[in-house]
Amino acid sequence: MAEFEFAGMTFRGGKMMVVLTAISTLGGGAWAAFEFYADYMSMKDIVQSIDVGAIDARNNVIETKLDEAIEYTRDIKSGLRDDILSIEKQADRVEDMVRESEDKVREMIDSANERFEDRRSALQRDYEEKADSLRESNNRELKELEQRITEKLQRALDNPLAD
Repeated sequence: MAEFEFAGMTFRGGKMMVVLTAISTLGGGAWAAFEFYADYMSMKDIVQSIDVGAIDARNNVIETKLDEAIEYTRDIKSGLRDDILSIEKQADRVEDMVRESEDKVREMIDSANERFEDRRSALQRDYEEKADSLRESNNRELKELEQRITEKLQRALDNPLAD
């Protein structure tokens, strides 16, 4: 069996494996610590090389643009509000004009209906007067004709040889 001596102690078999494992673990830990330290130092250099002033200037530019965008948005909102109010006023005026037009049209229709009724009544009166006049005239003529026929008939009856 193999054995080795370390710090005045002799190791064999399973103990030898435990010691080798412990030594390799310590070596790996030391190597990891060195790598971590190297990364830390390079990150420290990177952090130190960051230009905070440039980042701050960039943030100020972004904030300025954001403030301008907010102000522009407020202007748009105000303009839209004014436009909507103007449209509402125009719509109200148009509604008033439509109501006035409807009222005028209704008045015109009512006036036309009155004139039509008046004209119809006048025509009806004229028709009835003319019909009455014609009836009276016909009745008078018929009475006169009847009276002449009656007189002639009476004369013929009174004197059958005369005519």
